Amino acid sequence: MRDFPAAVANWFADNGRKDLPWQQDATPYRVWVSEIMLQQTQVATVIPYYQRFMQSFPEVQALADAPQDAVLHHWSGLGYYARARNLHKSAGIIRDDFENRFPDDFDDVVALPGIGRSTAGAILSLALGQRHAILDGNVKRVLARYFGIEGWPGKQSVSNELWQLAGENTPRSSVGNYNQAMMDLGATVCVRSKPLCTACPLQSDCEALKTDRVADLPGRKPKKAKPLRQTHMLIAQCGDELFLERRPPSGIWGGLWSFPEMSTTEEAADWCQRHLASKPQSMNQLETVRHSFSHFDLDILPILVRVNEASSKVADEELSHWYRMDKPSPLGLAAPVQKLMKTLQAGS
Repeated sequence: MRDFPAAVANWFADNGRKDLPWQQDATPYRVWVSEIMLQQTQVATVIPYYQRFMQSFPEVQALADAPQDAVLHHWSGLGYYARARNLHKSAGIIRDDFENRFPDDFDDVVALPGIGRSTAGAILSLALGQRHAILDGNVKRVLARYFGIEGWPGKQSVSNELWQLAGENTPRSSVGNYNQAMMDLGATVCVRSKPLCTACPLQSDCEALKTDRVADLPGRKPKKAKPLRQTHMLIAQCGDELFLERRPPSGIWGGLWSFPEMSTTEEAADWCQRHLASKPQSMNQLETVRHSFSHFDLDILPILVRVNEASSKVADEELSHWYRMDKPSPLGLAAPVQKLMKTLQAGS
């Protein structure tokens, strides 16, 4: 079997990605933000978000001192919002406990909210050249195919085997380039479907290719039927303003702003009376919006309720907000809320 790390490194020299925004001035902070954004998200999607984020929060203290709403506003549309909340929380810890310097000790890094073993290794190797193995989804795929590792990587025994291989093959020098190369190889050549095996530097010794198991490795997560849930969202409109509530800090769209939810259409009128001290002038059911999560689909049945100017508009600014679509506030909005607002604007 050929020298695995050398083959990967040689491929990277000619084919690796070297012009990504976070690779320029690759400080631990800049790399950290990129690694969090890249979890569950494609590079092409991340780049514009990353650039806007860095313009607003160029260093740890700027992020730590920013209101959570400002952070979530920059994250709106990127999904998996717990990442943004953890990023903001970790920035506060770095400001308060590490004097605004991103820690360079592995145990300190992995102890930060939202940072696991692989992410910590990636940050410290890419930014500081420390020797740490990584095992993100791309690396798992490369290793599983090359070494012929059976089973779903989410299974502990399979994960342990892949971690061992990752550690054994991480070189002593140029670790940052090697780890970047492994991620690039998985993202651009050893992709999940229709991998470009003829362009792979590891093809001659790849167990999956030799045994015609490329499509089977790594093993897939056992499939479960994706449940369909349903909720009603009340869009209370008063003139040019829409009523929003802040979501609880954890759970779906945690900390974001959304339309109030309820179980049935019949609850809408009573809700308006209790929360806005107003009876609806009109009430219309809008077209259902389906929003997909990784573990379930959600059908949102929007109810557009118009209330008059006499309605109570005194609100706890931390938990509720009257939002003007023509003069939007810099709030973090749940994706379906943005979609519904665009529908309302298009129909007005």
